Amino acid sequence: MEKIAIIDLGSNSARLVLVNILEGGYFVVFDELKESVRLAQDMDWDGFLKPQRIAQTIKTLKMFRRLCDANGIEKIYAYATSAVRRAKNQKSFLDEVAVSCGIKIQVLSKDEQAGLVYQGVINSLEVPKGLIMDIGGGSTQFIYYSRKNILASETLQFGSVTLTDLFKNDNCSPAERAAKIEDFIKEHLDKIEWFKDIDPDTQFVGVGGTFRNLGRISRNIKKYPLDMMHNYHVPTDEFTQIYNTIKNLDLDRTQKIKGLSSGRADIFPSALAVVNQVVKYVGFNEIIVSGCGLREGAMFRYAVPSTNEKPLSDILGHSIQTLMHYFDANIPHAEHVYNLSLQLFKQLKVLHKLPRAYVKVLRVAALLHDSGMRIKYYDHHKHSSYIILNSNLYGISHKDLVLASFVAGGHRKSDFNELDMQKYRTMITPEDVEAIKKLSVILRIAESFDRSQSGLITGINCDVLGDSVIMKTETDGDCSLEIKDALTAASEFKRAYGKNLEIL
Repeated sequence: MEKIAIIDLGSNSARLVLVNILEGGYFVVFDELKESVRLAQDMDWDGFLKPQRIAQTIKTLKMFRRLCDANGIEKIYAYATSAVRRAKNQKSFLDEVAVSCGIKIQVLSKDEQAGLVYQGVINSLEVPKGLIMDIGGGSTQFIYYSRKNILASETLQFGSVTLTDLFKNDNCSPAERAAKIEDFIKEHLDKIEWFKDIDPDTQFVGVGGTFRNLGRISRNIKKYPLDMMHNYHVPTDEFTQIYNTIKNLDLDRTQKIKGLSSGRADIFPSALAVVNQVVKYVGFNEIIVSGCGLREGAMFRYAVPSTNEKPLSDILGHSIQTLMHYFDANIPHAEHVYNLSLQLFKQLKVLHKLPRAYVKVLRVAALLHDSGMRIKYYDHHKHSSYIILNSNLYGISHKDLVLASFVAGGHRKSDFNELDMQKYRTMITPEDVEAIKKLSVILRIAESFDRSQSGLITGINCDVLGDSVIMKTETDGDCSLEIKDALTAASEFKRAYGKNLEIL
């Protein structure tokens, strides 16, 4: 297994991620580090990176290097963005970093940066048509795409740090300063011709620390039951309430906001002003927070080279396969259990009447139903449930992830804990609870049908006759073990479907 490091040297902060590269085109982050460097601060005066900022950055990069060496990192890919790209003393800075830290930094062009951000988003979110906004410390990027093709992009030469510097000396209230920033942004948006032609069904995807902090604040306000950032949705009316509150606060009060990083409090209002103007300008009704951007784009580029030419066609499938490889799962068994589960879902549709949308839930639960074995065999269904719930899989909504975790958790025993489900009452409907019970029984029977993990049962046909469901199995050998094990689910089947279970 190969280990690499990705360094993202932005205008506001420097981030390091350490990544395990798995065979087959998969990767898993196993450590990360972040430090505030504020490289773009005070650059607008003369275009030079300031000595204090350079010293802080080199100190941070030396720390990054020590962590890489301690973990046996084989390759370091370091990228610099807006601040270094614009710096008049770029070469001397890069030379000093190379000599003192042993790190060679690649300065990304605007297009290269946009390409990596796009690659991170498009391979981790099921958003067919979107406007990606990545607001950094020294620049703001927009990437407009449809059907996995970039239609247009634009980079504005200011971000949260530079805007805060630009308007900090105005003798006005925080709210007045926010209004000035909004007017300033609108003038620049007016100059982007394609902005006026964005389709109304386009979704707004936010990348970067501003959106991560916004999502965290929103989750705290709503007491959201999941501590999950990626693919979290913030309705724009909720965003507007948050913005209208924050834009009136001084720095001391802003720093006390729960969920806001203390190192971002001074620049956060400026960033929100930019977001607010974009939301109003286009008329978006929600913001999708992406936890993936430039760094993840670099990971995909290295670990999954095919995504350099064409994005993933099955985001969820690749994400599930990553976990299966990472946990060293019995993949043929898991895939066979999913195939049998899908057959049962189709055969029993006349009884369960569940829409096809639940197939995605069943897919996750079936393919990862044994992931908890990596922790312990006993009660592994509970461990699998926990792993799924905290997996942050790509290509699936938070709600479906919760449902899948409960389905996997119920595949060995009918010990549903209604109190556990109450924690997610804002996400799960009574209909979902019934669906969980029905899908769990399907998964339990499907796993029993591959009890020997030898694929003996290849097909299933179900007949509903009066008070009974008769399952006829297509086999490649003696499957008495599989049928006997499946019949232990008869009582759960009766409770979920109201029918007696017979297996032939």
